[in-house]
Amino acid sequence: MTHEVKGVVAKSKGEPVSIETIEVPNPGPGEVLIDVKACGVCHTDLHYREGAINDEFPFLLGHEASGLVEEVGEGVDDLTPGDFVILNWRAVCGHCRSCRRGRAWNCFATHNATQKMKLEGKELSPALGIGAFAEKTLVAAGQATKVNPAAKPEVAGLIGCGVMAGLGAAMNTGQVSRGDSVAVFGCGGVGDAAIEGSRLAGAHTIIAVDIDQTKLEWAKEFGATHIIDSSKVDPVEAIREITGGNGVDIAIEAIGLPVTYEQAFYSRDLAGTVVLVGVPNPEMRIELPMIEIFGRGGTLKSSWYGDCLPSRDFPMLIDLYLQERLELDRFVSETIALDEVEEAFHKMERGEVLRSVVVL
Repeated sequence: MTHEVKGVVAKSKGEPVSIETIEVPNPGPGEVLIDVKACGVCHTDLHYREGAINDEFPFLLGHEASGLVEEVGEGVDDLTPGDFVILNWRAVCGHCRSCRRGRAWNCFATHNATQKMKLEGKELSPALGIGAFAEKTLVAAGQATKVNPAAKPEVAGLIGCGVMAGLGAAMNTGQVSRGDSVAVFGCGGVGDAAIEGSRLAGAHTIIAVDIDQTKLEWAKEFGATHIIDSSKVDPVEAIREITGGNGVDIAIEAIGLPVTYEQAFYSRDLAGTVVLVGVPNPEMRIELPMIEIFGRGGTLKSSWYGDCLPSRDFPMLIDLYLQERLELDRFVSETIALDEVEEAFHKMERGEVLRSVVVL
């Protein structure tokens, strides 16, 4: 049996998305059928529409989602119909060389549903293996993480991508701790989540860097102690001034541009850490003097999905939210319907929203 539901599809590169009737199969072994309740509009979905990820059109967009388990396939024993879940794109295998070393957050063999959802008989490519701009979607059981159902769906779903990426870049990858100083370059959703994560971890000084005054004001709401408009001043010099001439302990680049990565590199203190969580395009290059890399010491890191382990991190973050210790509501700029996703992309490009969230 298949389910015919409405979904947001990108049929060809650069063309506006459309609402289509798609076919979603019943779950097979190791799969679950999800009744989607909410899904955030993430920049990655726009990258798919623009063909910047790959050219495997048509894409079923949406991946930052929460919903209810509707049906489980054979062999799924840790989820039951009615469970409230956050979807993730890191269903760890448990068997690869990283998992065997106890580093499941770096799993090298994550997996998705085996069966394909279809549009008029043609296989769809679900964004990040999820495809949640739809009334229902099919995922691998490991992509659905059970959490406390007291959380609002439109808020919970954001943990599935952007919020987790930013929080994890600070708390997991950067290992921000009490008394640290942090600079975050780029104050969109991921950057603000990194600011929030730094605040939660006990950072003493949190410096937000952006060229957009509205985003800098948002950053203050999430816990930035200082803001720098890098269109007006040299951010490296400004950061050193704030930190007594030393630089920060951890610099987090949340844009994915060579110029801001270089600024992050030079804005850190000796033996400091640089974390790249912004996603660059394949053509970008960076050139740094090796003597600077050697002489400054410290660590240069890339953050994969905030180095998160969904089964560990998602329930914990929802608990922090319900305890009013994690500011998730601030990330939701608006709630929209499925047929408003294309306009939400334009709002995101114009910097008008942190997150538009589709509510079904």
